[in-house]
Amino acid sequence: MEHFPLFLDLRGRTVLVVGAGLVAERKVALLLAAGAEVTVLARAAHSRVQERAASGQITLRLQDFAPEQLNGAWLVIAATSDAQLNEAVAQAAAARQLWCNVVDDAARSSAQVPAIVDRAPITIAISSGGAAPVIARRLRERIESLVEPSIGWLTALAQRQRAAIRKARPDLIARRRFYHWLLDGPVHDALRAAQPEKAEALLHRALAQGEKTTAGKVLLVGAGPGDPGLLTLRGLRALNEADVILHDRLVSAEVLQLARRDALRIGVGKTPGEDHEATQRRIHALMVRHARQGQTVVRLKGGDPFVFGRGGEELLALQQHGVAYEVVPGITAALACGAYTGIPLTHRGAADSLTFATAHRQGDAEREEAPHRHTQVIYMGVERLASHGAGLIAQGFAPDTPCALVENGSRPQQRTLHATLATVAQQAREHAMASPALFIVGEVTRLGQRLAWFGETLTPEAAQQPAIALAA
Repeated sequence: MEHFPLFLDLRGRTVLVVGAGLVAERKVALLLAAGAEVTVLARAAHSRVQERAASGQITLRLQDFAPEQLNGAWLVIAATSDAQLNEAVAQAAAARQLWCNVVDDAARSSAQVPAIVDRAPITIAISSGGAAPVIARRLRERIESLVEPSIGWLTALAQRQRAAIRKARPDLIARRRFYHWLLDGPVHDALRAAQPEKAEALLHRALAQGEKTTAGKVLLVGAGPGDPGLLTLRGLRALNEADVILHDRLVSAEVLQLARRDALRIGVGKTPGEDHEATQRRIHALMVRHARQGQTVVRLKGGDPFVFGRGGEELLALQQHGVAYEVVPGITAALACGAYTGIPLTHRGAADSLTFATAHRQGDAEREEAPHRHTQVIYMGVERLASHGAGLIAQGFAPDTPCALVENGSRPQQRTLHATLATVAQQAREHAMASPALFIVGEVTRLGQRLAWFGETLTPEAAQQPAIALAA
């Protein structure tokens, strides 16, 4: 081991950065994130560095380097384009027994700045010792994709509750089991779903009641159209968490090969001519049975589970039996096939609207294009909600048609407002809904009031209507 890995507490401690170009500015940003008191020394400074100085974030000294300027510093970084100046800084630091990083010069550096994966309070640092920084950065990219942001939130929660956990679980083995439960159980699931208050409540209940959870869960995962490269990162994680995988016939073998090797795989795909309703009931029963045995079940569906994939029906069945669930979207076939054939599904001057439909209709009913059987999705429409609502009503939609406005969809700040066409504009103003937001209109939005699992749901009284009945 050529270098000893070490994490420094720089909060409130002075770090001197010699140089004030863009490279130096990047180092300054990292140091400020770590809470350091940063002094920048240079003859001239980049505009970004000057802005930081003007705002009081750093101290900027526009003067030549002198060794005595190292006095009081805990760490020094040389980030100039002048090799002789960098050498002088490194020698002066060595004379004072100060750690010094010379950017992109491992031979002159006594300290290395690693590539960083930040999941505060979890920090992962990767260093090649200056031998191959590009390889270290590539490893960081791979780790970034594997370590989800929620692990940082879970660690912060465990940190806040550390004393309570030690008190409730004084035995080391029991405490270790509890931390494994935190990682794999409903607390982490709640944090993934951007529900920190629920996560904390679950943790407190487990500590107070000595809860030993054996309850499983179901992850409804979209496998995409078949190319394994189109599987989402969350979908890949789910496949590696699974104890049981219930997969459709259209899920490609290449996607299944990415799954955990020892997972039980059960093909549940429907075939032409069979009783599809009976098969669907069997799928519901399998999901519930394995989840109740404490297993993590991945229900793997081709494309996206909520686009003609009976995903809503399967969630309703899980909800009816009290089984926890999570939804991992996939790339639906329409989008993938359009992209892979170079056909834009919308194009200025050629196509400005889009409707998804299926040839397989419940009871083989005739297709009806009436407003109440039509779902419209409007992008970037929050600024014109009133006119959108009025326009749809003029087209034949009833004023009490249910709709939903989704702000910051899929982000931790997600909020979903349920309303009607007649009330949505006023309700959006009252709740200060803002872009980016997606406007969804149609009867299907009622289901969102029952099946919501992510973020905050706002349901004004006027929109609290009975959920639509779907075949189970």
